[in-house]
Amino acid sequence: MGDQKRELPPVPDRLPVSVVDAHTHLDACGAVTAADVTAMVDRAERAGVARVVTVADDLASARWAAEAATWDRRVWAAVAIHPTRTKEFGEAEQAEIERLAGHERVVAVGETGLDYYWDYSPHDAQQEAFRWHIDLAKRLGKPLMIHDREAHDDVLRILAEEGAPNAVIFHCFSGDAEMARKCVDAGFVLSFAGTVTFKNAKGLHEAARLCPPGQYLVETDAPFLTPHPFRGRPNEPFGAAYTVRHLAALRGEAVHEVAEAVRTTAERIYRLPSVTSG
Repeated sequence: MGDQKRELPPVPDRLPVSVVDAHTHLDACGAVTAADVTAMVDRAERAGVARVVTVADDLASARWAAEAATWDRRVWAAVAIHPTRTKEFGEAEQAEIERLAGHERVVAVGETGLDYYWDYSPHDAQQEAFRWHIDLAKRLGKPLMIHDREAHDDVLRILAEEGAPNAVIFHCFSGDAEMARKCVDAGFVLSFAGTVTFKNAKGLHEAARLCPPGQYLVETDAPFLTPHPFRGRPNEPFGAAYTVRHLAALRGEAVHEVAEAVRTTAERIYRLPSVTSG
């Protein structure tokens, strides 16, 4: 059993419509070289996850993500400083993130936001960095990818105070139906990770059911949050296919309908080239 816990789940059958993993961390999954990236995305594509957005959480990861997005046409990137790393976030870090965020293969500013679960960065430092990233997203005209952990009220308050960018993605959405309604009403996009497949996530299930097409995405946040029934095992972008099928069952919709909604929303939000389904 211990060995199995360290193994990847099986690659699932291919989805009827190709989707985008809206948020993953290829470097944290173990990718270092272009060959590593291609191997991971090849596995994903066998499951119908044809494109991925690899996301940074510090400067080294941001540099790597922007570079990795040039190695394979199926890979795009998002860059920012994670809220738990904002204790030291000065002009040098801001200049580097701004430079990388302007890269043509970088399709979002993120993940940024607030994390009140961990105690790595003071709340005021997180909030100041969050405001800076909001401004950067607006100046670049790119989506804002939000990390929100136990900070719903402050995240929504700061977005209202600063004025939200045209496109806002709540990565690994963790709210309940009430939070989901507030986000949907504001025009935000909710990205559902493997947590939506967990049996005890009742509030998240309700949120997933009420979210209209055009305002939801699917992500892995790999190597974390592996979908049920493989919870606790390593995750990779192909795991998004499990979540798509579970989301379809939750919503009472056909898998191809949910997959098509995920694909078209990702293309619109991230401004990806449109591809035919399949």
